[in-house]
Amino acid sequence: MKMADLVNAKPKSKMPVMTPGDTVKVNLKVIEGDKERVQAYQGVVIRIRKGDAGGTFTVRRVAYGVGIERTFPVASPLIEKLQIVRHGKVRRAKLYYLRGLSAKKARIKEKRLPKGATEELMPTSEAEPVIETVAAPAAAETKE
Repeated sequence: MKMADLVNAKPKSKMPVMTPGDTVKVNLKVIEGDKERVQAYQGVVIRIRKGDAGGTFTVRRVAYGVGIERTFPVASPLIEKLQIVRHGKVRRAKLYYLRGLSAKKARIKEKRLPKGATEELMPTSEAEPVIETVAAPAAAETKE
């Protein structure tokens, strides 16, 4: 793979909008020898980096009492699907403080969506801007 191919990488258009603190499930293609399978990796997004080549996001999970962090490129062809399991309510952009916490202290409160709201997909560049027009009130009409 050439360096130019990596720099000109385009992010996937169907990626959901995620923020730090969200619990996500990343389905990855894993190639072992001549076999290919899909493996799920679920954890909390602790960092999002946006950049020219699509950026990266880091997911942290705890397996058998050991914290594991994995960084994924947004434009990676190995990411088959990305699901947001729950939205976390946090006040920071980088959640490195979770590394020092364990058990109940490491839990993040859930941010509830309002009734009828659905998850939005990442806005694409082809999307047209939404322009709302407000009608003039009926009282402003000419009087007879």
